[in-house]
Amino acid sequence: MDYRFDEAQESFRLEVRRWAEQVLAPHYQADDQAARFRPQLARDMADMGLTSLRIPEEYGGQDASAVVAGLAAEEVGRADFNAGYLLINTALIGDIIVRNATDEQKATWLPGFATGETVPCLCVTEPDHGTDAANLEMKAISQGDGWRLHGEKTSITLGMAATHAVVLARTGGPGARGVSAFWVDLRDERISRAPFDDLGSRAIGRASIHFDGVPVTRAELIGREGDGFVSVMQGFDYSRAIIGLLCLGAAQASLDEALQWARDREAFGQPIGRFQGVSFPLAESATYIRGARHVCYEALWLKDNDREHRTEAAMAKFWAPKLSAEVIHQCLLTVGHLAYSTESPLGQRLRDVIGLEIGDGTAQVSKLVISRDLLGRAFAP
Repeated sequence: MDYRFDEAQESFRLEVRRWAEQVLAPHYQADDQAARFRPQLARDMADMGLTSLRIPEEYGGQDASAVVAGLAAEEVGRADFNAGYLLINTALIGDIIVRNATDEQKATWLPGFATGETVPCLCVTEPDHGTDAANLEMKAISQGDGWRLHGEKTSITLGMAATHAVVLARTGGPGARGVSAFWVDLRDERISRAPFDDLGSRAIGRASIHFDGVPVTRAELIGREGDGFVSVMQGFDYSRAIIGLLCLGAAQASLDEALQWARDREAFGQPIGRFQGVSFPLAESATYIRGARHVCYEALWLKDNDREHRTEAAMAKFWAPKLSAEVIHQCLLTVGHLAYSTESPLGQRLRDVIGLEIGDGTAQVSKLVISRDLLGRAFAP
């Protein structure tokens, strides 16, 4: 069993790390303080090929493996956690379109991902339906050869900045099979947006989006009518491992800083790393990060090899964000009072990763998936 990345993957990782340190890291804290999504960010990431990793080459993409997308997420997370949301959205939504759209739709929609002109978001959550997304209430009312969208989506990542969205709306009866997916231009005048004032990840512009009779045609229908919920949920099995690696990238950056502090800081005439009370928690953090990283990459490797990865992705999603928050917290305590200042990135990383303990699937749902796999559906919740 070979646990190493191959030469091309390792070269890509180092290239992304160098680029992210130079291009992304200098803006991380400033963008959070200004609560802004810089348009230049999408162009910069597109120039680096990070917004088109999972898109076929014929549409301007990299046609990269899921593992390579994970490598990119981990390195971006080290430098600018919030820039990683653009990578996640383009990878997840691009994957949904590649798997479900027609050739004509792909040729129309996907090149914008590669150039950075398209900033996509995913509109699933509603005020009364988060985890219970199969029972969403947003209506797609039939009109002529299409529909009109009426309703509200909330807690939408990149909601204030996105140019387009995959929107789930009810075209049929109750339950998952009554839900269809549409590709919607969010610059329509019948769409309004309202931002959240968040604890963390302020740069991503989380928002509520209101649809007041927005027209969509069959040319904007993704896949078949009634298949929207299933096609989108299948994409989450992959993106949840990407999310885990984004969080672990931020945790690893924090651990690296704390380790250096333990070498440089002296107390009682010696480096504080000489004290077990300092070094042992850092050793534990390094161990847990390595274990969680293996789970994430296992899920992505399984996807690349067309093998079932739902359980591994669920493990990655509930464990990695939780672990990352714990590790960053410990690193903040290790550095001490200097890390409690807003001049240190540790506090911001802590606030940011907590958001992904909530978004894109709660820990309870992940554990439900895992327990059903372990016990069998008849013996689990």
